[in-house]
Amino acid sequence: MFKHILIPTDGSKLSEAALHAGLQLAKEQGSEVTVLYVMPDYSAMMYSSEGMVGYNPAELRKDAEKTADKVLQAVQDMAKAEGVECKTARTMNFSVHQAIIQQAKDSDCDLICMASHGRKGIAGILLGSETQRVLVNSSIPVLVHRPKV
Repeated sequence: MFKHILIPTDGSKLSEAALHAGLQLAKEQGSEVTVLYVMPDYSAMMYSSEGMVGYNPAELRKDAEKTADKVLQAVQDMAKAEGVECKTARTMNFSVHQAIIQQAKDSDCDLICMASHGRKGIAGILLGSETQRVLVNSSIPVLVHRPKV
């Protein structure tokens, strides 16, 4: 039985399917749920060979927070409809997989439930995935939800 499940989301249809699966598992197990949205850290990505690219980091952060809040509000609505209480969290990090693992540790989660595109072959090698990085680096069990093909 899992006591606390972390479900990372990016607001996509794929992560929405994993969210439904994670919420259903939590309901069946009577688990706590935390849903995490990782905002990209644009300040770490806005450098070029010419130097720093001109941009307003406060505006980018504000926009990222607005998007995160919108996604997490939809998550709260979905959880309520499923009859599951859930906490939400958002963080900004250049490394999505590290943020997911850190949140799971900080929240004392004993399962991470997340989506995977299920890419194979060259596409899987070239594109990689945050799910793969979490699987490789996490000491916490990871339940991977794949879409129906």
